[in-house]
Amino acid sequence: MSDVKIVQIDSIEKYIDELSELLIHVVDDGASIGFLPPLKLTDANNYWKNLLSTEILLFVAKINNQIVGSVQLHLCTKQNGNHRAEIAKLLTHPNYRRKGIGRYLMNKAEERAKQEGKSLIVLDTREGDPSNFLYSSIGYSQAGKIPYYAKSANGELHSTVLYYKYY
Repeated sequence: MSDVKIVQIDSIEKYIDELSELLIHVVDDGASIGFLPPLKLTDANNYWKNLLSTEILLFVAKINNQIVGSVQLHLCTKQNGNHRAEIAKLLTHPNYRRKGIGRYLMNKAEERAKQEGKSLIVLDTREGDPSNFLYSSIGYSQAGKIPYYAKSANGELHSTVLYYKYY
């Protein structure tokens, strides 16, 4: 999909409505990203308002100037971990899935991690989600699983899979 533009966002204010709408759609569609449906607009707004810092970078995917996806890169600043970063909350709007947007976002986050001198990237995702295939297909290795990690809307507990990529 050549009309996808990936950009870093340094300020949430201008994009809060689009980001909150994206988060609500993804959560309501069943994504396991820390929230349970139905996600209230006020909760989504509060999440985004408190997100950015010097250690948390946000990249968005835009099509026709509309945000259709996002990913976060959390830079570890601890002395014993300044070589690593974590991918968090890879979101793709349900209407735009299976078009390479997640891959574009991951490529951009990895590129930035390398620019920041990071040689290890870690992430986790719910076992069985389509994201497991994406991460494996772009070179992430499974490190293990934690059972009973995340609760779904119906109360069921799911395992999370830990992945890493080392450069």
